[in-house]
Amino acid sequence: MNLRGLELRRIALPLVSPFRTSFGTETARDVLLVRAVGEAAEGWGECVAMSEPLYSSEHVDGAAEVIRRFLLPEVAALAKSGELTVPRLEAALGRIKGHPMAKAAVLTALLDLSLRESGTSFGAYLGAVRPTVPAGVSVGIMSSIPALLDAVEGYQAQGYVRIKLKIEPGWDVDAVRAVRERFGDDLLLQVDANTAYTLADARHLARLDPFDLLLIEQPLPEDDLRGHAALARLIRTPVCLDESITSARAAADAIALGATSVVNVKPGRVGGYLEARRVHDVCAANGVPVWCGGMLETGLGRAANVALAALPNFTLPGDTSASDRYFARDITEPFVLDGGHVAVPTGPGLGVTPDADYLAEITTGTEWLALP
Repeated sequence: MNLRGLELRRIALPLVSPFRTSFGTETARDVLLVRAVGEAAEGWGECVAMSEPLYSSEHVDGAAEVIRRFLLPEVAALAKSGELTVPRLEAALGRIKGHPMAKAAVLTALLDLSLRESGTSFGAYLGAVRPTVPAGVSVGIMSSIPALLDAVEGYQAQGYVRIKLKIEPGWDVDAVRAVRERFGDDLLLQVDANTAYTLADARHLARLDPFDLLLIEQPLPEDDLRGHAALARLIRTPVCLDESITSARAAADAIALGATSVVNVKPGRVGGYLEARRVHDVCAANGVPVWCGGMLETGLGRAANVALAALPNFTLPGDTSASDRYFARDITEPFVLDGGHVAVPTGPGLGVTPDADYLAEITTGTEWLALP
């Protein structure tokens, strides 16, 4: 591809309501976008790092610095040699330790640029097999049980096919019981702890077993694979890993240890969509189903996630919610729910384009990184 340079763009996008998890509450998204500018097209990537290093060690300011100081020279070296492709760049970035979200943003922008130039959609490139994907929704920790029930009722009315409840100590068994009693056993229901428990809580977590949950997501710290394996032997609810799955190799290790029977795939967490596809493939080879997690993405990141979720082994509904779940106005044409499903974009690259006027309105800063 003929690359002129990268633009880093920060935007502030308010959420329609606060989103609380075990590690904090978000009221707006501070998003770092990467725009790859070529001779005849441009591509977009979204960095899913949070403003503070709470979900992982990455944060938005740090990701921008890593891209500026360390990733750009690798891009420039390949561009100068005439060998700039996304697979080659992914390999070159491997010598830089960590920072998967920063890497994913750059790789996605360049992949989008390349696919737009060739007229190929993200879904076709990744191997999508479905035109739509079933959409689940993630419900944050609420102020009260009645507020939780009202929220779940509203999402059910909108047509979401699966409900995920965020949990933490003090907000778990009673909340799940209330939802089950109100909405019945037919509701596809799962919970997400975001590392809020320890193995000492196994007996308490076993109290969730009678509610026939699809899974409990990341109950223990991300580096505690042995603990997750032990927990999986002590509870009936399937254990799903999120933060622990940082690569296809990590997925293979977790499966071999018996630490997980379901995997949440988040491209930003594993370093991009090529590695996300490898995680999918490893899990498929081991008979472990996967689903696509979410990081409150804008329409750009959501477009790529929806395409990924259309791969064959994504057999569980993911966090591929409609745009209005999080934003009153998205930066692209909104993703909408139709019969509980979201359509996979079919246009070149991501298949969506930012609204330039709205993007300018919510932009808090830009920086042009010309190739050295």
